[in-house]
Parts: sequence; C-alpha cells; structure tokens
Amino acid sequence: MEAYLFDWLSLLGRWLHMITGIAWIGASFYFVWLDNHLEAPQDPRLREAGVSGELWAVHGGGFYNPQKYAGTPPSLPAKLHWFKWEAYTAWMTGMFMLGVVYYAGAGSPLIDRQVADLSPALALCIGLAFLAGGWLIYDQLCKRLASQNRLLAVILAVLTSIAAWGLCQLFSGRGAYIHFGAMLGTIMVANVFFVIIPGQRAMVDAAHAGIAPDPQHGRRGKQRSVHNTYFTLPVLFTMISNHYPMTWGSALPWLTLIGIAFAGVAIRIWFVMRHKQQVTGKTSPWPLLAGIAGLIVIALVLRPSAGPDTNTADTPAAQFTKVQQIINARCVVCHAAAPAQPGFATAPKGIRLDTPEQILNHAHALRAQLAARAMPLGNVTNMTDQERSAVIAWIDRGAPH
Repeated sequence: MEAYLFDWLSLLGRWLHMITGIAWIGASFYFVWLDNHLEAPQDPRLREAGVSGELWAVHGGGFYNPQKYAGTPPSLPAKLHWFKWEAYTAWMTGMFMLGVVYYAGAGSPLIDRQVADLSPALALCIGLAFLAGGWLIYDQLCKRLASQNRLLAVILAVLTSIAAWGLCQLFSGRGAYIHFGAMLGTIMVANVFFVIIPGQRAMVDAAHAGIAPDPQHGRRGKQRSVHNTYFTLPVLFTMISNHYPMTWGSALPWLTLIGIAFAGVAIRIWFVMRHKQQVTGKTSPWPLLAGIAGLIVIALVLRPSAGPDTNTADTPAAQFTKVQQIINARCVVCHAAAPAQPGFATAPKGIRLDTPEQILNHAHALRAQLAARAMPLGNVTNMTDQERSAVIAWIDRGAPH
C-alpha cells in the first residue's frame, strides 16, 4: 500500500509540476518575444505619455495592443497583474517530486554504489547543498560582475560545467542530471523571488510616491530574466532525461550533460536573436548551427556498439533459456505482475519481463537500459558485467528463441 501511495503522489506531483512549468515557461517565453518585438509608437500622444514601444497582435478572435513604458506611467491602475506564482509553484512542485522520487525510501534512484558509496542522508544533504550553493555563488557573481556580461557568461559556463562533472562523480547518472536541472531551476526561481519581483515592487512603490524609480531595478531584472531564458532549455532536457538512459548512462555522462546543455543554450540564443531580427535586420545562423551540430556529434558518439558475440554455438532455444534465467534472477524482482522488490506496487513503466513473450516484446528497450547500466536500478540485484553482456549480445543477434 505504501508503494501504491507513492505512485499516486508521483503521478499527481508530476502532473502539477508539468502544468505549472508550462505556465511559467510559456509566460517567460512570451515576454521575451514581446520585449524583442516592440516598435516605437506612431501616435505622438503615446510617446508623450512615456510609451517606448508597442505592438499589435491578433489571437483567439481578437486584437491586442500591448504597450511598454520607458519609465513609470503617469498613473497606475487599481489592478496590476503580476507574474510570479507560476515560477513559485513550478519550483515547489519540482522539489516535491525530487523528494518523492529521489529522497524518499532507500534513495536507490539517486545513489549508485559503483559511482560513490553514499548513505541516503548524505546524498540528500549533498543534493540540497548543490541547489543552495549554486544560487549563492551565482547571485554573488551577478552582483560583482553586473556590468561585465561577457565575463560573467564565461565564468558561469565554467562553473556549471564543473557542477555537472561533480554531480556525476557523486550520484547515479539520472540523479546527477535531475540535480543539475534542479540547481538551474532553483537559480531561475530565486531570480524571480529575490531580484525580479522585489525590483518590480520598488518600481511600483516609486510610482505611487510620484518619484522616479531607481533604474538599477530594471537593469537587474532584465539581466536575470535573460539568464532565465537561456537556462530554460537545459532545464527542460534534464526533466525528460530520465527516459533516455543513453545520455546519463554513457561512459562520460558529465560530458554528455555539458554538451546538450550548451546546445540548448545556443539554440535559445538563436531564437532570441530571431526575435530581434526586426531591429538588427538579420539573424546569424551560427548559434543555431552550433547547437544542432553539437547534438549530432553527441548522438554519433553515443550510438550503441554491438556487444561481444557469445554462445553462438548454442541453439536459439538454448540461448533464450540462458537469457531468461538471467532476467528472472536480475530483472523480474521488479518487472513482474506482482513485484517482490520493496517500494514497487507495479512493474516500473508497466514493463513486465516475467514471461517469454514479454521479454521478446521489450528486447529493444531492455538493451538500451542494460547498455546504459540504468537497470537494474542501482544494481540492487547485483547483475554482473558478464550477465549484462550476455543479454546485450543475445539481443544484438536478433533475440533468437
């Protein structure tokens, strides 16, 4: 019953996290697009009122005319819309999911004894330290290098790469990837909570007091918003990476993580540049090409290689019998109609391997998980390298049976 309850908590938490994440990222992407598409108003009355940019759009059967003021408008309306709870709720639900999936129970998704022999309590402390430490270091760098954006970008690139490497030396591949994304996500929401929203409150207070707002609030908010939009694609990748062990289960998972993260940043840079095309007159294709080229190189490097060809002298039936014995001993404890492994109410992802038909139906997925060393989870059943290679080789021969 406890495992069943955790399944429901995971389902509802993941669902809510996805909904709030879409709301936050959607609003963020829209305002980046909006800010880069504003044009100087043609109406002199708008210019006199302090409007620095506007645009016209049509959507959902109606026309819209957003306007942006260079400073404080002559008067503020009684109802002013804020965009903050999308970010806060996305982070809270993300932390809830981190607790349910990686911190609760035995901690097997987070801990890989072949990487580092950590206790669940120590792994939890290290994970939270990366989240808090990432924000503290980032925030201090932004404050000290506020006017040196290029240098700041280089330092952040180096430090996030070091963080990716460090996480992969401590946690399982999937645990390292999700904590890298959670660290960036924490930085993003902390930017909203500690910098962007307080700056906006100060601007509103200045408007109500009838004084000019401090321009530093706008500069800081703009800087952090730009950082948030570049962090978004790497964060989204880590959120779905759990389903793709070919990435975090590779020989150098930290290098794969860094490569895909930088490809995401490059592609997002191109999209932002594309938004500004109306101002610059052209968009350089190099960031987009660099991002796509990086992904292609990573895909080529990670392509699976055939396992050692063994037991070819055996008949197909004999080969399958040996493979089934390995799977029964190492995999069926979880992937069965009634899993014997504590913590599982049903077979993970609904994949059962307790019948010959099920083994054959899932042979392709089984190979990917075994090659990436993603399964057995945390190698709780002590599958040997010889057993792993034998199953992979059998699948590469076409799964004879």
